[in-house]
Amino acid sequence: MTFSRCLPLLLALLVFAGCAKGAPEDKARAQGGAASRGSSFVTGSIGEPSNLIPILSADSASSDVAGLVYNGLVRYDKNLKLEGDLAQSWEVSPDGLGITFHLRRGVKWHDGHDFTSRDVLYTYKVTIDPKTPTAYAEDFKQVQTAEAVDTYTFKVRYAKPFAPALASWGMPVLPAHLLEGKDITKSPLSRKPVGTGPYIFKEWVPGQRLILEANPHYYEGAPHLSPYVYRIIPDNSTMYMELKAGGIDMMGLSPVQYQRQTGSREFLSRFNKYRYPASAYTYLGYNLRLPMFQDVRVRRALTCAINKEEIIQGVLLGMGQIAHGPYKPGTWAWKPKIEADPGYDPARAAALLKEAGYVMGSDGILVKDGKPLSFTIMTNQGNDQRLKCAQIIQRRLKRVGIDVKIRVMEWASFLTNFIDKGRFEAVLLGWTISQDPDLYDVWHSSKTGPKELNFIGYKNPDLDRLIVEGRGTFDMGKRRESYYRIQEILAQDQPYTFLYVPDALPVVASRIKGIEPAPAGISYNLIKWYVEQ
Repeated sequence: MTFSRCLPLLLALLVFAGCAKGAPEDKARAQGGAASRGSSFVTGSIGEPSNLIPILSADSASSDVAGLVYNGLVRYDKNLKLEGDLAQSWEVSPDGLGITFHLRRGVKWHDGHDFTSRDVLYTYKVTIDPKTPTAYAEDFKQVQTAEAVDTYTFKVRYAKPFAPALASWGMPVLPAHLLEGKDITKSPLSRKPVGTGPYIFKEWVPGQRLILEANPHYYEGAPHLSPYVYRIIPDNSTMYMELKAGGIDMMGLSPVQYQRQTGSREFLSRFNKYRYPASAYTYLGYNLRLPMFQDVRVRRALTCAINKEEIIQGVLLGMGQIAHGPYKPGTWAWKPKIEADPGYDPARAAALLKEAGYVMGSDGILVKDGKPLSFTIMTNQGNDQRLKCAQIIQRRLKRVGIDVKIRVMEWASFLTNFIDKGRFEAVLLGWTISQDPDLYDVWHSSKTGPKELNFIGYKNPDLDRLIVEGRGTFDMGKRRESYYRIQEILAQDQPYTFLYVPDALPVVASRIKGIEPAPAGISYNLIKWYVEQ
């Protein structure tokens, strides 16, 4: 239920429960019986949402909740094909530059007001407003004209071809009657959202839980599971204990939990496990505003010194793949062989650092101009995978003379006080990956400002040009060529050390029926999940 195109990449807290294809492990899922309405459903998250106005947040916790409260004009179906959501239908002009949306009639905001084209026009305008601190304006800035033709018709036209145009209208639509003419950054909707979606916001107890209730007037029918409780449990081990005790119905397992703690007959009688490649990757990102990371030889040396396979085997227990760039293996924009990608080679790392002017100090730490090569990796609390990954990186870098410290931060504070303000040296984080391969928001040099997604400050004119070329044509072959070249540039520059694409490992209580694994994962039809009477 996350809006994966409108927020093209989300800061990932953990492996996600339900964002790609998968099948339940160990047993077939027998469905049948009458659905019981009013059955509660509790899911766990290590992070707390930062803001429930979707254009003002970039974290997966916020997306998880907002994706149940709001709708966009379009969405991805179970086979990852675009279909109508608040738009019942649309036409694309013969030149590909215009889209006319015919909006669904009879849809109500959760406060009873009618949904109309005014809401869509407002959402477009507030997103591109320079006063709105959003990371997602760029797609809508490609629009030349936007018009609410009548109450249920909305029309846009682009000045030039823009490949993600239709998908970009998956952006959640905001209520104009509550926000128009007001400062969106001060709106109470950030904590008490009002949407058109399948669930109505009811309560947020900070640090504990959010509660949503089924929308009885939802255009697809009210969800069977209600209330929907989103529990905030900052530690994955504690969350697992809550799962076994019946305190939650769904979570993302760690590899150790999946392989070594959930195989008993008793556990598998109570829960269903899933495993599939996540639409996400984990990376070590460097603050390129700092002198130590501005030398590409240092960044390449860091990657050469890190054994990614060791991380996959030691941390993921083999349940993941090496990442060489920002795309999921097997997708159409992913380049199978990247020539410039440095493999694990500690000797090469040492040589590059020597070329960069570093000499070994008496304490075993490299020094240049009297300054040791030392930095801190920051990551989020509650994610044992990332902490263990950081510890392996720390040991490997120590072997080539680099001193690394590790700092673990509570998620909301990490985002607000460090990421958004550029107060970090290196970060171990992850991105979810959208269905469209456009990389503008994370990698274009114009997106390095406060609260934007290129927070490491990477700038490369050649990459900028290729990103614009890739989104500026409808020809998939030409787009693929641009994205292949982008992956080579990123491999050469190493602004990130791309680490791995993990497997998603969701687990759901077996009392929950109606789950139908598909290319879109398991959560795409959450409103159809039910408990038998």
